[in-house]
Amino acid sequence: MYLKQYEIEGTVNNDQNPCFSNPNTFPNFQEELESFKSLMIKLVDSNSSVTFYKYGDGDYYFLKKQSVGSATPGKRALSKSYDAIGHEKFVEGAQLCDMYTCEIYPENRSAFVEVINREIDFPAEYGYGLVSNKWFFKTFAGKIGLIGADRKIEIIKNLMESEQYQEYLGLEKFEDYIKLPQQFACDDLDATEKMVAEQLEKSSSKIFLMGMGHVKSGLIHRLKKYRDAVFLDVGSAIDAIAGVIDIDRPFFGDWTNYQIDEPVLYEGVDYLQYNGKGKTLMLVRND
Repeated sequence: MYLKQYEIEGTVNNDQNPCFSNPNTFPNFQEELESFKSLMIKLVDSNSSVTFYKYGDGDYYFLKKQSVGSATPGKRALSKSYDAIGHEKFVEGAQLCDMYTCEIYPENRSAFVEVINREIDFPAEYGYGLVSNKWFFKTFAGKIGLIGADRKIEIIKNLMESEQYQEYLGLEKFEDYIKLPQQFACDDLDATEKMVAEQLEKSSSKIFLMGMGHVKSGLIHRLKKYRDAVFLDVGSAIDAIAGVIDIDRPFFGDWTNYQIDEPVLYEGVDYLQYNGKGKTLMLVRND
């Protein structure tokens, strides 16, 4: 069981990592959470252009060119070899974001130092928790957009047509839905940038929640060229909004996965670690 010091109000954390039972893992978790929330409000209110990169263990494998999980050529991020995609652009780009978040697992924080020559600004758990308890949606209603894999963004657009889902999130709509390829977005970084740029230039959001896979290492720092906004990488939290999050992911233990009773919407979706466990509520269209 995790310690009270690691609680985020309105969430349940099923993550069994022992770091949540150790008071010395991150003693200032609550104080830094409040600092993070205050910073988000300040940045959005001032229409600041700031990029946040969320580091996870998969990013270590990708930046180190290790064929593990999603970093394996042919599986998700790239269909070509690392040498064929200009991997150095991703390594360099990962160093060029404004701020960095990382899960508080000691093993992740030490690995972060090995591949990104920057200090960690905040725990990545804040991004997860503030999606899970809907703080982002309530705080930035009318200013918030999404950037993510095309299949999941399309699912979210459809979910947001439901008043029931709007009520669950506490948000009537997202201002923008920016899509990028679900698979092999790293094969041609410039083409993926162009695809995202064309959408960003027509956008109006002041803060974007993002989950874009490994292409983020080369792409996130470039986004400020096309829109003055806060670009916050929340990783798998985008899966939660799409209704396909594993409830054992940090701080999503009591999340309800809303889905639509239309199988065609879910064809070819990359479910990551989602296995159907937890609360699912199926929506049926009335039209």
